[in-house]
Amino acid sequence: MDTAIDCMPCFMKMAVRGARLAAPDDHAAHERVVRKWAAMLPDMDFSQSPPALARTLNRLICDETGCGDVFEEDKVTSNREVMEVLPDVKKVVDASDHPLATALEAAIIGNYIDRGVDHDFDWAAELARLEKVLDEDMVREFADRCRAGADVLVIGDNAGEIVLDTLLVRQLQSAGCRVTYSVRSHPVLNDALMADARMVGMTDLCEVVESGVDTPGTVLERCSEAFISRMKEADVVVCKGQGNFEALHGRWPGAFFAFKAKCARVAEQTGKPVGCSVFGRF
Repeated sequence: MDTAIDCMPCFMKMAVRGARLAAPDDHAAHERVVRKWAAMLPDMDFSQSPPALARTLNRLICDETGCGDVFEEDKVTSNREVMEVLPDVKKVVDASDHPLATALEAAIIGNYIDRGVDHDFDWAAELARLEKVLDEDMVREFADRCRAGADVLVIGDNAGEIVLDTLLVRQLQSAGCRVTYSVRSHPVLNDALMADARMVGMTDLCEVVESGVDTPGTVLERCSEAFISRMKEADVVVCKGQGNFEALHGRWPGAFFAFKAKCARVAEQTGKPVGCSVFGRF
């Protein structure tokens, strides 16, 4: 998915928010980041996906502020907040007539916890009223492919969200699948790293690997060769998050995408309203 002029307001908001978070009291640094980023945008290659361009912005913020992981504290807080509600959500999943579908829905709601877009959300309230909102035919197709012996790769997205992904991993394992979960290799936005996987217990649950990327989405050109091989070997690939959709839409045939549609352009691409849970193959 390429970058459009509709992405520009989000990019500018990301620059302001990221600079202020990285160096709260350094107003000069905030201005440098915003001015330099605004000057760089006209020369950007818009044929690249938004996550590919976001990598450049992340690097700029780190260089101008000296902050290596802008959202480090934010990620820890998000993980802790979601871990507090996890037992209650797990009870709902376990009591469901279709626990895999319910776990998948909960994991998608977790994708609201995204610092790359500017939106209002209440993920806790939505979790409290889990409903059957996913396409039943698509969920059925997914369940049919995730049978005993299937090798499933779940490509993760954000911190906080990763906590709810453990419910999905557990259900896939209950179906007899071998599950591998992937995280980013370098800090970018609030995307989950190996440290987050350890914090929330994902590393105790299944094999966790790094994708090699330093982008808020699985940009194939930034992936390690080992991870590309892992993607090719998987029987089922589940891509969590809008960033992974933007990076992999049309580039990895057969992949399932599971995320919240957070902007009008992605909503148009998927045929779903903004704020809707999206699950499908596009």
